[in-house]
Parts: sequence; structure tokens; C-alpha cells
Amino acid sequence: MNIQPSSQQPISDDQELAKVLAGVTQQADEAGEPTAFETPAMPEIAVPQAPEASEEKVAEPELPDLTALTSPTLDAAPTSGDSGDLDSIKKEALSELRPLVDKLEVSPEEKFDTYLLLIRSTDDENLIGPAHEAARSIEDEARRAQALLDIIKEIDYLSAKNKSTES
Repeated sequence: MNIQPSSQQPISDDQELAKVLAGVTQQADEAGEPTAFETPAMPEIAVPQAPEASEEKVAEPELPDLTALTSPTLDAAPTSGDSGDLDSIKKEALSELRPLVDKLEVSPEEKFDTYLLLIRSTDDENLIGPAHEAARSIEDEARRAQALLDIIKEIDYLSAKNKSTES
């Protein structure tokens, strides 16, 4: 059985094949195109060379002197003798803040947080009522629930503290 198409004639020997290939190569050379068997030459690319490092040093920018801007009170760390001063300042600030809390123009959450800070710092049971009112006026239900829990915890703490001092 012949599997070659009838329109093509088989090449009988290698010499004829060599002639055909030589003709293709010769035609391609005349056209200036590479043949399937030739690799085109790569064009040369000029590679710039790195500039030589200069030995001149770059001047560093001058930084301003900031020592004059620092406060001497911020530089000194508090010593153990200062803690008494801090405690007295804290007590004074708390007593000054207490009557002003109602005058604060802040959100109900911030007002509640202020009352809670005062309660925890002074253990003043008289602040529970205003803190409870501030907690009730918080619009966010999750935040209101947390504030009410904080009120309950403070009441429990103050109640337990009063019971222990009575005994």
C-alpha cells in the first residue's frame, strides 16, 4: 500500500535533496534573509559603563539644635518623693472636676466614662446615680449594656468594701 500522495514524486537520492536545499539557501542569501538552517547575527548593543566613583564626600545636612526646645520638667523623671505631689494634685483635680462633670458638653459615652473614672478614683457612692443616668442615655445598645454592667460592678465593689469596713 502506497501512503504518499500521487501528486508528489518521491526524491530518489540524497544528491537531489542536497541540490534542492542548496537552491533554497542560495535564494535566501540573495534576498538577505536567513535560512532555516542559519541563525541570524545578533546586533551589537552598546553597554554604558558605570561612572567611576568620585572620592568627594557629600556634605551632610546640618540638623537644628533641639535642646533648647525641650522642657526641663519633661526631661526629669519623677522620683519617689514626687509621688506624694502627684497624689495631691490628682486629689485636687478630682475634687475640682466633680462639680463640673454636668457642665461637660460631651457625648453620653464620654460623660459616663468620666463618672466611672471619678467613682473608681474616689469610691464616692453619690456618683453612682449620675453615672447611671449617663449610661441610660447612651444610644448604642451594646455600649449601653457595657456601661450598665460597669455600674453594677462598681455597686458590688462599693457594697463589698463597705461590708468589710463595718466588720
